Amino acid sequence: METRILGRTGRQVGVVGLGCWQLGGGWGTVDDEQALGVLRAAVDAGVTFLDTADVYGDGRSETFIGRFLRERGREGLTVATKVGGRADRKVAEAFTADNLRAWTDRSRRNLGVDTLDLVQLHCPETAVYSTDAVFDALDDLVSSGAIAAYGVSVETVDEALTAIARPNVATVQIILNAFRLKPLDRVLPAAREAGVGIIARVPLASGLLSGKYDEHTTFAPDDHRTFNRHGEAFDVGETFSGVPYEVGVRASREVREIAGDTLTAAFALRWVIDQPGVTAVIPGASSPDQVRGNIAAAELPPLTDQQLADLERLYDERIREHVHDRW
Repeated sequence: METRILGRTGRQVGVVGLGCWQLGGGWGTVDDEQALGVLRAAVDAGVTFLDTADVYGDGRSETFIGRFLRERGREGLTVATKVGGRADRKVAEAFTADNLRAWTDRSRRNLGVDTLDLVQLHCPETAVYSTDAVFDALDDLVSSGAIAAYGVSVETVDEALTAIARPNVATVQIILNAFRLKPLDRVLPAAREAGVGIIARVPLASGLLSGKYDEHTTFAPDDHRTFNRHGEAFDVGETFSGVPYEVGVRASREVREIAGDTLTAAFALRWVIDQPGVTAVIPGASSPDQVRGNIAAAELPPLTDQQLADLERLYDERIREHVHDRW
């Protein structure tokens, strides 16, 4: 698999990683063997970058990855986690040095490592990105050896730009897919200029861009695609990228037509990989077959000019009004 440098970490990672939210919950039930099977399939197929968070299943996702690391070892792998989501409210006052240390130590225990490869602030309120004390505390964690590098996970373009301006932010994780184009305008160019890595999350718009769903698809009660469609539990942009479900279903049919003979999910992931400045894309998976289907994107040729133009037209006609000015 093609590798790229993960921003200011200096580490090489494959362009298709694995998002591990599913392993903790929030997407329906994934049992222990299923979770470990997904991790094994991903790494066997060439994935070198795993992204998790301390709130995915209240540490369940991290714990599964820790088990896997004990089974396979860490060589060649980069594991990123996220902290701050455990705070009752993701306000600046919660991001104290003591809390950051406690959250980091818990992730180190869950993952079974002395030093975390990459720690990301987990979509806190906007003010956190401008709070010097937060980043001073993160610098101290690097100095102490608890973490090797840090980055941020953001909801908005403006939050990303604020973080990119900080000298020691290594990476920015942001929603980027064919239904969320706004980061292309300013975020990706700023990240390239600063040497900051871009980790693209929700690259399939919570499955809409797989082309597998229709107006009659239902999801499990414990799946966020059921309980967070209007932002009831967290930012609505994390579910279907903020696109109203029925709108997204109709648009995804057009994406499937544009993709032609290429599997729609792999086609949509290839679009993300090809955006200048993207380091890695992190689709989730709940089965080994899904993992392998996602990784196929790394072997596809770049999209044609006509396909790119068709996707841009689709965005302008169907999607832009729902998402572009919100994030």
